[in-house]
Amino acid sequence: MEYQGNILKMRTELVDPIRYFFRIGNQEIDMNALLGKQIRMQFDGQINCISCGKRTKTSFSQGFCYSCLQTAPEASETVVRPELSKAEFGIARDMEWAKEHDLIDHFVYLAVSSELKVGVTRHHQIPTRWIDQGASYAIRLIKTPNRHIAGVVEVFLKKYFTDKTNWRDMLKNNVAEHFNLLEEKENVLRLLPTELQQYRSDDEEVIHLNYPVLEYPEKITSLSFDKEPVIEGILQGIKGQYLLLDGGRVLNIRKHNGYFLTFTFGS
Repeated sequence: MEYQGNILKMRTELVDPIRYFFRIGNQEIDMNALLGKQIRMQFDGQINCISCGKRTKTSFSQGFCYSCLQTAPEASETVVRPELSKAEFGIARDMEWAKEHDLIDHFVYLAVSSELKVGVTRHHQIPTRWIDQGASYAIRLIKTPNRHIAGVVEVFLKKYFTDKTNWRDMLKNNVAEHFNLLEEKENVLRLLPTELQQYRSDDEEVIHLNYPVLEYPEKITSLSFDKEPVIEGILQGIKGQYLLLDGGRVLNIRKHNGYFLTFTFGS
């Protein structure tokens, strides 16, 4: 089978194991069905901005042309640093966009990808955000009415926890198993100032995530279409937004948003 088109990060469904769909052009490929099979991806140099669609020589911030990096609301610095959101004061690159993305419920959460980390996500991005990070389990900590307050909580908690994922350990499945997230949630809440404790989430469910992986790599080699226009191999697994190929080679699909590929695999 052969597919062609610009790619976007994989769509996921929370089942056991997580189900992945490779989005290319206007089609989707069920990647779980390709585990253990040979796949081939060819990049011929075309990159299109995921915001405006224009062709760009260089992709910025996972899929934007330089112009959209500076102007598109979805490329705003508040995406990475939610504490900088000023939408509640009527200040944003695009207020209509901000009403749908900043002025809505957000969660501050605890997750374990390799070690315990803190993060922020919009309410409708759960569990997608956790899956994209390759988290093995996670819990909602704080629920806020906007992005700014969630960012303030995260900044405070970064004094005690990392907000980064060690992607190499995550892909090797070197996951710390000793965390009791219900206990950790109570410990974290006690750290917060009173004015932030009021946003405690009543949801006590610990979400466990199982990924479709035949074999985890012991050593990792990161692949990029900018260096290797043709990437092929046996699909050994999928975790986060990474394809795990034989020989410990891994490909971050999200990093290549907007790349035009030819994707082929055997029947």
